[in-house]
Order: sequence, then C-alpha cells, then structure tokens
Amino acid sequence: MTTVDPQKHIRDFVAADFRTAAVFSKHKIDFCCKGNRPISEVCEQKKIDLDSIVYDLNRVLNSTTEQSIDYKSWPSDLLADYIQKKHHRYVLEKAPVLKQFLDRLCKVHGARNPELFKVNELFTDSTNELLRHMKDEEEILFPYIREMVEAKNSGAPKPPTEKFFTVEKPIEKMLHEHETEGDRFREISEITNDYTPPADACNTYRVAYKMLDEFEKDLHLHIHLENNILFLDAIELEKSF
Repeated sequence: MTTVDPQKHIRDFVAADFRTAAVFSKHKIDFCCKGNRPISEVCEQKKIDLDSIVYDLNRVLNSTTEQSIDYKSWPSDLLADYIQKKHHRYVLEKAPVLKQFLDRLCKVHGARNPELFKVNELFTDSTNELLRHMKDEEEILFPYIREMVEAKNSGAPKPPTEKFFTVEKPIEKMLHEHETEGDRFREISEITNDYTPPADACNTYRVAYKMLDEFEKDLHLHIHLENNILFLDAIELEKSF
C-alpha cells in the first residue's frame, strides 16, 4: 500500500502517476509549471487542508483501476515524438477552431458580457506564443535531444551544439515561456469562473467554454510532460556523456 509523503514534490507524484494530476487540479494546485514544490508547502501557502489532499492522493495511488501511462519510463526521443505528434498537433488543430468560436461570442454576446473580449485577447496571445514556442522546440531542442539519444545508444560522443552551449539554455527559455502561458490560462479560468457559461448561454457559448477547458487540460499535460519528465531527462542525458 502506498503512503503519501507530504514533503514529496508535486511534480514527482504526477510524473510517477498522472492520475494524481486530477487531485491537484481539484484543489487548484499547479502541477505543471509550479510543480517543483512539496505538498506541505503548497497547502500552507494556499491554506488548503493537507489531510484532505493526502487522503485523495492515497485513494488514487492505491486504486488498481485506470492505471496511468508510465511516461517516465519512455526514452527521451520517443517522448519528444509523442509530445510533438499529440500535443503540438492538438494546438495546431484546435486553436483556429476555438478562435472562431471566441470571435463569434464577442460579436454576438460581447455587449452584454464584455469579459469575453479579455478572454479572446488572452487566448489569442497564448496561441500565438505557443505556435512560436513549439516551432523552437521542433527545430532546435527536440532534434538535439534525439541526437543525444542516438549518440548514447551508439556509443558516439555528445553531439555538438550549434546555437547553445548546453541543453539547459534552451530548456530555461522553454520553462519561462511555459510559466507565462500557465499564468495566462489561469487568468482565463478565473474570468470564466472555471469555464462555467451563463445560465442562459447558447450552444456556441457552451461549446466554446468546453473547448477552452479541454484546451487548458491538454496544455497542462503537455507542459507537465516537458517540464517534469522530458527536460529533466535531457539534462541528465547530456551530463552522462
């Protein structure tokens, strides 16, 4: 039987078993961008009952159903491919559709619900930055991670870096940008009351808010896989040469 250690970092729980992410989300605790903190510290800062979190985590971790995917066991090149093909593609496919819904909401309901204009602005800024951010990952960071894995598997020396001295430099930039987008979506969530449409909302309103909620959830997993698994593994891999 698993017993929760309150001093264990949030990101380590989620990296080991992604089912715990639902517990942290329930208590509005950031597990992706700000997961490098022990549970006890976060509960004290946010005035959350520690026993309640520990109870929920124990219940999840000791459940034998709905086992989480063990992303932590994946080699770095496979995880980079998965993130690019699943989460990057998700942003590319969903962002334009969601933008159309938000534009329509602003046009039809903006006069009565002016907060929609701020939601639209934040989402537009976020997706524009995410597209640039993902391009940097796909053209610079991910290829270098794949090169390191290939070199390590073949016994070759560490591949040369052309644009950075160490893999930690681009990772540092990516981490900062992740935190910015996490903050943006926290603001969107607050403005929309956790994506709760008005009681008299039309179908477009409801669909847009549901899509925003799903977009944020996907972004949380996306950032978690990079911050708490892929980037840490890449730093350790580089040090192993």
